Amino acid sequence: MSSTAIADYALISDRHSAALVSRDGSVDWLCFPRFDSPSVFARLLDGAAGHWSVRPSVPYEATRHYVDRSMVLETTFRTGSGTVTLTDALLTGPDGDAHSLGAGAPRLLARRLTCTEGEVPMETEYRPRPEYGLVAPILSETEGGVTSRGGAEWLVLTAAHRMDFADSTAHGAFTLRAGQSICLGLQRSTLEEPPAHVWTQEDLSGRLDATIGAWQSWSDVHQAYDGPWRDLVHHSGRVLQALSFQPSGAIVAAATTSLPEGVGGERNWDYRYTWVRDACLTMEALWVAACPDEAHDFFAFLATAAPSLGADRTLQIMFGVGGEHDLSERTLPHLRGWRESRPVRVGNGAWCQQQIDVYGELLDAAYRLADQLDRIDDDTRRFLVACADAAAERWTEKDQGIWEVRGEPRHFLYSKVMCWTALDRAIRLAGPLGAPRGKVAAWRRTRDEIHRTVLREGWSEEAGAFTQYFGSTALDASNLMMPIVGFLPADDPRVRATIDATERDLTDDAGLVYRYRTEEGVDGLAGEEGTFLLCTFWLAQALALAGRAERASDVFARAAAYVNDVGLLAEEIDPATGELLGNFPQAFSHIGLVTAAWAISEARQPIAA
Repeated sequence: MSSTAIADYALISDRHSAALVSRDGSVDWLCFPRFDSPSVFARLLDGAAGHWSVRPSVPYEATRHYVDRSMVLETTFRTGSGTVTLTDALLTGPDGDAHSLGAGAPRLLARRLTCTEGEVPMETEYRPRPEYGLVAPILSETEGGVTSRGGAEWLVLTAAHRMDFADSTAHGAFTLRAGQSICLGLQRSTLEEPPAHVWTQEDLSGRLDATIGAWQSWSDVHQAYDGPWRDLVHHSGRVLQALSFQPSGAIVAAATTSLPEGVGGERNWDYRYTWVRDACLTMEALWVAACPDEAHDFFAFLATAAPSLGADRTLQIMFGVGGEHDLSERTLPHLRGWRESRPVRVGNGAWCQQQIDVYGELLDAAYRLADQLDRIDDDTRRFLVACADAAAERWTEKDQGIWEVRGEPRHFLYSKVMCWTALDRAIRLAGPLGAPRGKVAAWRRTRDEIHRTVLREGWSEEAGAFTQYFGSTALDASNLMMPIVGFLPADDPRVRATIDATERDLTDDAGLVYRYRTEEGVDGLAGEEGTFLLCTFWLAQALALAGRAERASDVFARAAAYVNDVGLLAEEIDPATGELLGNFPQAFSHIGLVTAAWAISEARQPIAA
């Protein structure tokens, strides 16, 4: 069974794929060559599904951090006899154009061990298990390393020490003394690619240093935010960059699949895809924590992947990182799951759900890039106009909502608000989009009708707040987005009441916010889930917009306190234990951190006379 705490992992990325490294120096998750490729190591989800560990063979204490302004991990092992530092990176390629980070990635995981004092006996265990643990490959010794044959992949491990073999696993032992340094590496290729090979020590070390330099160059060029929680905001910007797919600009929701929303439960989903719903929030976060180039890359990806409204004018809600539409879901019954949380899923069945909020999220993303819309082509303009038309036509329909419930479709309030947002942004962009005057007038009439309907059907006197869906008294944290998208001003009494009700009735004992109450059964799933970090950051952002900056700061600090020792956040927090839950690291959580910090920074600015 996999039992290592989610918070014990750190992310490394080359902007094509990602690995998770435990505090004990074990790579327990690695997908090559893309984020959504089958894993090579998946001990994260099953103890037998592969790993690559490097650590002292005697008792030790471990501390770790990311190398300054980078996503290169440094773990220090202190033993009774000496100290060793382990530096881990998925190599990004040369330190060249800061806007092309990862373009020359060699699909190579590098690990450098340096003894800084005394001497330390070390051990390594290499257990590749491609295709989510289904393949136990044949391992063979080669000069300077180990080859792995099995399935469609050719793996070559560079090892500067002798390895022994048993049960498709390689073991090694060696001692490092003060001043000594060795490099290990793992490269992957397929039958149609130039074959992976053993690397020299000089090449591995040099390319690892170049990767550090490449990340630092990117940070120096992109990160200018100088407000509250500057270090956290900058680090979150790097995390978002690490979760982006360099060839397309797509940003995955998380680096993992099936880390549960509740231990032992069935709420286990594959998040290694990109969601349209994340678009507008991602745009804002990239403007604050990175730069407009990254925001434009992400929108360019959406504009390429999404322009396909079917005969029923449906916009698909999510895509593969290469723009793929078919994300059919299946289970992997041979994997036991993290802490016995089954099933383990790959693919995501929500790709074919109806969610009418996506029109608003896509047009809001376009609106944030309004000054760059002269760079889009006529096909994209026509597509954005079609999205506005679809929102105007479909806003009266039921859907599965932002949380992708697998229960009955309903008239979710958030979906209506985002259809309003779609039309509001389309009206503002009418000139750049070339929309005819008559169409704009029709959009305006429908936008105003949606507004009136939401105020009439979405407000509950009994709840004293805007509710989850028409006719309900249940609360939903997504309604905190109403002031954020400008549906109502944050100081509107109904918005203030909704903020207060959310903080009072939709939080746990630690003051963290739930998405909604699962016991109401709206999502059609058994079990419970943790509190949602994004929703807690939304609460902070809404409070800031309402002029309550100090209260917003308290809520922000409450959520930000759950970053692990290397500044990463998962999706949720277990209310009983305070542990991180859900897929990791979670882009939505880091997006929420960035946008809330920005809102608090703006709220603290003195009002000009």
